[in-house]
Amino acid sequence: MQVFSSFPVRSSQGLSDVSVVVAILCGMDDKSFWALMNKLSCRPGDRHERLEWLRGELRRRPVAEGAEFQARLEAACAAVATGALWRAVGRIEGGLCSDDGFDYFALWLVAQGQETYQAVLADPDALADVAEVRALAGRHTREWCDDEWPEWEELDYVAQEVFDELTGQEDDCGEAFYEAVEAVQETWVPEEEIDTIEATARAGTPRIDALFPVEASS
Repeated sequence: MQVFSSFPVRSSQGLSDVSVVVAILCGMDDKSFWALMNKLSCRPGDRHERLEWLRGELRRRPVAEGAEFQARLEAACAAVATGALWRAVGRIEGGLCSDDGFDYFALWLVAQGQETYQAVLADPDALADVAEVRALAGRHTREWCDDEWPEWEELDYVAQEVFDELTGQEDDCGEAFYEAVEAVQETWVPEEEIDTIEATARAGTPRIDALFPVEASS
């Protein structure tokens, strides 16, 4: 399947006056997306350094793959929005998880790599196995450093930043980028959007509850 998007592309001579047609040939398929997330999850350095690595990876790919990356990122995050995970994240964060905060948690979870992501979707109590979560247990949220919060808002902006840089669209408030993302999404049939597993109906998160008791969170 091909998706055609038109937008100016910056060359060594500057921004071309002529729009070029870019064919998306499934270059950023599900396997490629998770390969990037798996590598991101084990990169050394702080979050800023890891995002800079991801920017470099996207810069080396055809510009249209940035839109495909974002489409798959959004689909993976959408699958995280279950009641059981809302409860688990609220417990971890001492009741401080807002709607935006949960969106940022979803981004953080995707960035943990495919194995962790799928395990947590299948059983939210599997968050108790994540080292970064266990490191927060017994500590008040006031003691958490910014990079320790299980939230990663900045991941949501990387693909657009690279797309805008490569196409010279920095001043259009992301309009061209999100048009390209929507063009990708429109080619998907629902069951092919992303390879995830459904959350099971297992009740409760006893291990998370033990790590983050209510009295310690308040």
